[in-house]
Parts: sequence; structure tokens; C-alpha cells
Amino acid sequence: MRIFYADDFVLPLPETHRFPMAKYRLLREAVESSGLVPPEWLRVPEAATDEQLLRVHHPGYVERVVNGTLDSREVRRLGFPWSPELVERSRRSVGGTIGACRSALEHGCGVNLAGGTHHAFVDRGGGFCVFNDIAVAIRDAQADNLIERALVIDCDVHQGDGTAAIFERDPTVFTLSIHGRRNYPLRKERSDLDVELEDGVEDDEYVDALGMALERVARLGRFDLAIFLAGADPYAGDRLGRLALTADGLAARDRLVLGRCRELGLPVAIVMGGGYAPDPAEIAALHFTTVRLAAEIAARTRAPARG
Repeated sequence: MRIFYADDFVLPLPETHRFPMAKYRLLREAVESSGLVPPEWLRVPEAATDEQLLRVHHPGYVERVVNGTLDSREVRRLGFPWSPELVERSRRSVGGTIGACRSALEHGCGVNLAGGTHHAFVDRGGGFCVFNDIAVAIRDAQADNLIERALVIDCDVHQGDGTAAIFERDPTVFTLSIHGRRNYPLRKERSDLDVELEDGVEDDEYVDALGMALERVARLGRFDLAIFLAGADPYAGDRLGRLALTADGLAARDRLVLGRCRELGLPVAIVMGGGYAPDPAEIAALHFTTVRLAAEIAARTRAPARG
């Protein structure tokens, strides 16, 4: 199992900015100190190329991001000020998910300690998401004939609206999103399967709803790759989450998803998604549990044979 990190590429954000950039460094440090994987399995990803980005995103949008010519409305929607560091960080984050997918196809599992930028659409960013790493990684694997059908299991508390819109009419990609009904974005897109939860949902109700959704997905035939967006923001202590899962509940979610993929012989790439608890160390600890569980399951699972 290869693990990719991009916390060397930091955005120059104002001190008052609410995005918890420090969580990525804390998460990588936790993975390093834990000895979950050999040091050489922790890797800085290659930056996604224009060619890879343009398999999903409109040329004009990519050009405006790269050249810093986004208008004020686009920057406001994105939630980050433009900078050259933003471009490089975004490319590396996408590259991490591409790498995690390649690792999943080769070894059964792969992890990006960033990623999950599911609010990026073909022609625009939003909600701290510049490029849609999930969509770009899927298109990259399809372009190289590594996969035909992909499954997106989006467990961020916010609907993966950009991912849903990108793949809305694509029978080769099935999008599952379990999210807060009343949370951002206010205008939802249509995933192939949306599981909408009311504010305050706790562990048992969440895990039951997700389990039923995964049962439905399991009846749809074989997929070649799953991408699991393991957001930490359903957590009860999250400032933007509005659900009430405990740390144990999030771990139960992760075991359910990863265990189901293992039962189906389905390679799985894991991306982190959101997490906005007041203490970045608490967010990193939640994400670390996901990575630890993935490493434990990967150690017990042989990589599926690729035909």
C-alpha cells in the first residue's frame, strides 16, 4: 500500500482563514511515526499535468487557474486566494489521488493524505476545491486502459456535487454520496445514489444507512476500482458538519467501507476529504484512524489479480 502526501506544498493563507492546512502535516507525521508502512512507501506525488487535468476540466478554467486570472466571483466561490502555491498544491493533490489509484490497482489499496476535492466542477472550483482529483484520477486510469468501471463512495458530510455533475451521464462511473441534507451545498446535484441525512444523526443510524447503500451498490455488478472519500467532517466536534458521529462511529464507517471492498475484491483508493474540528490535531487523529484501518486490512488482503 503506497501513501502519498503533499504537505510540503503549503498555501499562504491569512492567519484568520478557517481552512485547517496544518492537519495535513500532522497527519503525515502521525503516519511516519507509527511505522504503518516502510518509509519508502510514503511518497510525494508527481504534479498532475495539463493533459491529465484537461480530461475533466474545461481548458479556459485550467488556464485561468494556472495564470491567476480567475475573476473575483470565482475566487470567492473557491474560498482560497490565488497564488502560485495554490496551483502547485492543487496539482500535487490531484497527483496524490492518481498515485493512490495506481497503488490500489497494483497492491489492492492506496492512500492520498490529501485529496477529496469533490466540489470542483468541469468549469469552476468551489468549497476549497480547485480541481476534482477524484474525476481526474478515474479518467487517467480509464485513458490508460487500467479500468473500465469505477465506484465513488463519498462519505464527506457535504455532498460531492462536482463529482456527481461530472459523471451524471456516464454509465462507467457510479457515484454514491452520503451527506447532510441541510448542509453545504444548498443546491445539490444528482449522484447515482444520494443518501441524505438530517442534522444530528449519530453513529448507529449513519452506519445502518451506509450499509444499506453499499448493499445496493454490491448488486450492480463488478467495478474495477473504488475511490473512498473518508471525510472527517461527520464528526460531532466538527464546526461545519452538523452530524453527531463519534470517533468510534467514524471508525465503524471506515471498517464497513473497507471491509465491503475487500469482500468484493475491489481495489480501493482512499482520499481524506473535509475535516473542520477546531483543533487540527483532532482532525489529523480522525484521518489517521482511517489510514491505520486501511493498512491493517491491506496487510490481510492480497492484491486482486488484474486481467
